Amino acid sequence: MGKDLQKWESRIGRRLRLRDLHVLSVVVQSGGMAKAAARLAISQPAVSESIASLEATLGVRLLDRHARGVEPTLYAHALLKRGDVVFDELMQGVRDIEFLANPKVGEIRVASGDTAAAGLLAPVIDRLLRRHPGITVRVSQASAEPLAYPELRERKVDVALARMSKTFSHGELDVEVLFDDPPRVVVGASNPLARRRKVCLADLVDATWTLTSDQVIRDLIGDAFRSAGLGEPREAVSASSMLLRNRLLATGRYITVLPDSVLRCNARPWGLKALPIDLRMKPMSVTIITVRNRTVSPVVRLFVEQVRAIAKTMSGP
Repeated sequence: MGKDLQKWESRIGRRLRLRDLHVLSVVVQSGGMAKAAARLAISQPAVSESIASLEATLGVRLLDRHARGVEPTLYAHALLKRGDVVFDELMQGVRDIEFLANPKVGEIRVASGDTAAAGLLAPVIDRLLRRHPGITVRVSQASAEPLAYPELRERKVDVALARMSKTFSHGELDVEVLFDDPPRVVVGASNPLARRRKVCLADLVDATWTLTSDQVIRDLIGDAFRSAGLGEPREAVSASSMLLRNRLLATGRYITVLPDSVLRCNARPWGLKALPIDLRMKPMSVTIITVRNRTVSPVVRLFVEQVRAIAKTMSGP
C-alpha cells in the first residue's frame, strides 16, 4: 500500500490537475484546440500546454491531431469517463456545502417520461416546494421510456422516474419499485358511457379512441379485445402527449387507456372517469432510478423522500 501511495503522489497526486482535465473535456467536446480556447477564454497555447502536461503525466497520447481538428484516443475516452464522475462528485460536494449553509435551497435534476410527469411527479414537486420553497426542480424529458439511462450515466440528472417491468435490472443503476400502476379504461364525465353501471368490451369497439403512440401498449390493448373475441378498436388519434389526450377526453367524445396514477392526478381537473372494465393487462411498475454507488446531495434525498411518501398514497385502491 505504501508503494502504491508513493506512486500516486509522484505520478498523479502532485501533477494531474483538475484544470487540465477540464481543458481536455472541452477540447473533445469542441473538436479542436482553437474552439476550446474560445470557449474557455484562454489562449490556444495555454490549451496545448494543458494537454501536453496531461499526456506527459500519464505517458500516453490523448488526442489524435488531423486537418479537421482533433479526436480523442481510447486513453482519452477512458480518462474522461472517470473524469465525469470526479467532476460530478465535486459538484455534489459543492451542493452539500450549500445545503449545509442553507438547508432550504438547492437544485434537483429529474428525468421523467410523459406518463410519470402526468401522474406521480406533479404532486411530489408541489409537496416538496410547499415545505422548501427555495429549492429548484429542473425536469427534463427522458430520452426514452422506461428509463433515462444515458442522462443518469452522464450525470446530467440526479434521478429518473419511469414505468417499467419489475424484472428490469441494470448493473449501473439502482431501480426502486414504488407501486404497481394498472391500466384503466377512461372517458370524460360527459361521455354517455360514464353514466352506465355496466360496460363491457363489446360496447367499446366502435367508440372513438385516442391511444398512446407506444406500440407495446397499443398491442396489449388489441390483445385484450381479441381475447374477448372482438375486433381491435379503431384509433382516431394517436398521441404521446398526455395533455392532448386529457383535453380530448374532457370533450366527452373520446375514450382511452391511462395508468391508474395518471387518472388519480387528472380525474378531478379534467373531469375523467374510469369505466368498470378489466383489460387483464399486467400492470407496469412506477420506479425511481439512481446511479448505483453515487453519492447524492441532501436536497436530492429530500426529493426521494417526497417521492416515496406520495407513492404510498397511490398504491392503494
